[in-house]
Amino acid sequence: MINENSGIRKSDVINRRMFIISAAKIVILVGIVARLFSLQINENKKYLTLSDKNRIREWKLPPTRGNIVDYFGNIIAGNLKVYQLHIIPEQVENFNYLLLRLKTLLNLSEKKIQKIIKLKNKLKPWDSIIVSENLSWSQFLKVNNFLYDLVGVKPVMTISRNYPFSDVYTHVLGYVSQPNQEEIIENEIVKERFVPGMKIGKLGLEKTLEKYLIGTNAIQRYEVNAYGKRINQLEYQKGLQGSKIRLTLDTEVQKLSAKLLDNKAGSISVMDIFTGDIIAMYSSPSYDPNLFLFGISHDEWELIRNNPLKPLINKTLSGLYSPGSTIKPIVALSALENNIINPNFKVKCTGKTELYGQTFHCWKEKGHGFVSLRNAMKQSCDTYFYEVARLLGVDRLNITAKKFGLGKKVLGDYFDNEKQGLFPNTSWKRNNLERGWVLGETLITGIGQGYTQTTPLQLCLMTAQIANGGYKIKPKIIVNNNPLTIEEAKKAMELQLFKSPNAKLFNDQKNIKIVQEAMFSSTNEKYGTSYSSRIDDPKYQFAGKTGTAQVKRISKRERELDLKLEEIPYNDRDHALYVAYGPYKKPRYALSIIVEHGGSGSKAAAPMAKELFKLIIDRNEMRNKQSNFEEVDV
Repeated sequence: MINENSGIRKSDVINRRMFIISAAKIVILVGIVARLFSLQINENKKYLTLSDKNRIREWKLPPTRGNIVDYFGNIIAGNLKVYQLHIIPEQVENFNYLLLRLKTLLNLSEKKIQKIIKLKNKLKPWDSIIVSENLSWSQFLKVNNFLYDLVGVKPVMTISRNYPFSDVYTHVLGYVSQPNQEEIIENEIVKERFVPGMKIGKLGLEKTLEKYLIGTNAIQRYEVNAYGKRINQLEYQKGLQGSKIRLTLDTEVQKLSAKLLDNKAGSISVMDIFTGDIIAMYSSPSYDPNLFLFGISHDEWELIRNNPLKPLINKTLSGLYSPGSTIKPIVALSALENNIINPNFKVKCTGKTELYGQTFHCWKEKGHGFVSLRNAMKQSCDTYFYEVARLLGVDRLNITAKKFGLGKKVLGDYFDNEKQGLFPNTSWKRNNLERGWVLGETLITGIGQGYTQTTPLQLCLMTAQIANGGYKIKPKIIVNNNPLTIEEAKKAMELQLFKSPNAKLFNDQKNIKIVQEAMFSSTNEKYGTSYSSRIDDPKYQFAGKTGTAQVKRISKRERELDLKLEEIPYNDRDHALYVAYGPYKKPRYALSIIVEHGGSGSKAAAPMAKELFKLIIDRNEMRNKQSNFEEVDV
């Protein structure tokens, strides 16, 4: 009996245990099934994404900048294909081993290795380190062949800026380089599209037109193996290139300007007197902007920075110079407009003028004798313009000068380094120097010395508005979507005249004609200061005015020594200037030239105008026929 009960209890225990085990199995099985269901059905997208992240890599490439072309469509700022090498630290298993492999493969210097390590310590783990921005094709192939052993390395084929004309357009275009942290934060577009290796405009039009030039990012998606090596490209999403921008500049005229100013410090500006198109705007010396694309070396930077001729300064827009005798057409015009003189007004020049115990010299020691307006302009008689300025007064002269563009920015916001310059008057001195104006200062202002400071582009605009008959124009360096023919430009000026009285810069147009004829005599009549640079052929004939601006006061002893140019220290030599327009009978273009410490305008600057006008006028027909094409209107 006892044995039977014991057997029953054992059987119950076994059955209970079997039930529990079976129930546990069922629970576990249900749990597994539920988890599998959850993983494969409910969380399918999540794990598919994680799987793809391990299998698929996505690269966002730097945007491709828009091309900048000259008036004839020649690319002056374009793009070329480059090969780069990036490292993503968070993907690297052994950073020291990786650097050792790269050092061997690419022959990196110890200094470069230390620079990479230093950069790694500064950046966040997920930021890319750019090892090289410009690998050779053989180096790029070598890295790709050993990619299985270079975990965390990313070879990148991308686009970089290129300036095919080297230093010819540097001061117009500027250059591009990697943005700093401040630039990324301040510019929303740059912030949105930034990737390692991206370049933005740092100077000139590259900087000003950034929002037009910058493109959108291209995206590459690759399938990779367990080592991170690309085995298949899955998708390529092409980015949009930035807008193409067409400038008014002519590369051939720009190149000639560079040639004429070779080994000299100075500027050449050329402008269409009706449309305001800037044909050339060259500052010398220049430098090659391509040097900045992949990081300029210390030695190259020091050569540029320490060059005594100052290539970093855009002399056309930032250079401030006394205009010297190139101001005399404005002095004459102002006196005529204010009925102070007439064309027959004469002054006797003895070589100097005495005023309150101070002597004001004419450039010609023995004087010019009796001279009228035409002869005074032709021979650039200082004594005549001393007297005209004295009768006119600096305040009335200031009004005329400002009307014609002196003391004001010419290109507005396109260049943040453009200077305003200065044309003084009595209130300016009282407000800024807290002293009263004296008569002697009026005399020297009348020959373009004293406080007056102008940029070469302002002098070009002044000359253009005299040449077109005294009408206001708006200079521009970017072509509009609907460029005008010469006839259309003239009509537009006439319409503007009726709409706005400010478009007419004169009271009596006869006065403009008198000044034009006087400038013609200065270049094309015997004894004219630029007579030796004249062109007899009416097709190329031009009218102009020389200028020689003192950079320091000439002492009595220096005047007596009468030293030759080469005997004077370079920095003590006068600046040489010239302004002109042509062809004289049917004017179309104006120019200004300055040669720093060149001596006299007649010898250093005027001969350049002779070469320039031949090329400019020969290319005029081509320019008029040039068809319009797609461009951005900015």
